[in-house]
Amino acid sequence: MIGQPHLLGAGRPLRAAFESGRPHSMIFWGPPGVGKTTLARLMAGAFDAQFIAISAVLGGVKDIRDAVAAALAAREQGRRTIVFVDEVHRFNRAQQDAFLPHVESGLFVFIGASTENPSFEVVGALLSRARVYVLLPLSPRELATLFDRALALLAEDGAPIAFDSEARERLVGWADGDARRLLNAIEVVADAAHGAKRSSIDAAFLETALSQNLRRFDKGGEAFYDQISALHKSVRGSDPDAALYWLARMLDGGADPRYLARRIVRMANEDIGLADPRAQELALGAAQVYERLGSPEGELALAQAVVFLACAAKSNAVYVAWNKARAYVAEHGSAPVPMHLRNAPTRLMKGLGYGRAYRYAHDEPGGYAAGERYFPDGVEAQRFYEPVDRGLESRIGAKLAALREQGAAQRPDAGDETAGSRSDAP
Repeated sequence: MIGQPHLLGAGRPLRAAFESGRPHSMIFWGPPGVGKTTLARLMAGAFDAQFIAISAVLGGVKDIRDAVAAALAAREQGRRTIVFVDEVHRFNRAQQDAFLPHVESGLFVFIGASTENPSFEVVGALLSRARVYVLLPLSPRELATLFDRALALLAEDGAPIAFDSEARERLVGWADGDARRLLNAIEVVADAAHGAKRSSIDAAFLETALSQNLRRFDKGGEAFYDQISALHKSVRGSDPDAALYWLARMLDGGADPRYLARRIVRMANEDIGLADPRAQELALGAAQVYERLGSPEGELALAQAVVFLACAAKSNAVYVAWNKARAYVAEHGSAPVPMHLRNAPTRLMKGLGYGRAYRYAHDEPGGYAAGERYFPDGVEAQRFYEPVDRGLESRIGAKLAALREQGAAQRPDAGDETAGSRSDAP
């Protein structure tokens, strides 16, 4: 078994399970082609257990019933059973629940395989009865070992083939940590070489034999959200090089550039905000450029926006303030608009006092109606927005502080020791 030394090395959990002779239910979580099915089959062989494989993509409750019947028959013969469910996350809740009594009773050992996070995709009752093992993509060194074994098998079959160093390196990179992908590619290239009556492969021939290089990328799966998270956090962390790397990874893997453009606009608002309002303009501009030019020309605009956002001053003050305001409104309900803030388009409304005593800020000194209240009557004034001391927001913060101080001095409670505090600020 190549790979997974963190699970199969000396003293590691799966090695201990093999050596103990006591199998337990488990779930293998990892990307395609890292050995999930192989490990399950090796366990069945090691424990001399009946191996029953179910595909959650094609199977259903009938397959589960058949597996239970086969396990009962094997138990009567004194033999263990391992039921392996590939892509277990594809089973719905009822189908997953069907395994529970049999796993609980010990009728069979359950092994599930999933490319998706079991925390989200596997029911809690089944998850609590199985240990989750995370399988990792194979490293380039591990893929190189697999590469050598595959070439040795081809030579034993009378079809020797040689790869030069550049072709070998490209093919290992093309596999992108996926053993199955590497073995399939070797077979494709070997067949093409034999058809062309070649015994050696160089980089040029490799390019003609393989289809377009598509990295591992599931547009709706775990890898998708992990990579967009990495891109967003690289921008937030002011690392333009890492941000470019993740942008390139996602575009290389087939992510929709329009989706990335939308996320870049979100980053501009969430993580830069008023510290540098140009970020939003540049992000929106990049999205428009991509719409006009398409790929690959428009991707440069996305890259430019990502670099600018990563280098810009950071502030999530508006993001935090907006969430606070929403939470406050949801908790405190709908207070009526104060009379002096209401619109009065009719004589009746004016007669009822709508808009009375409203102070028009533009007519006040400095364009600021010091001491005016804008929250509803009876609602304590709140301080949601707290500018950070970075970029433009440092100046915004200084201005707001001055206005609040001026406003506090104009209120009837100006002599109170609490005047101008968070709860009394406009």
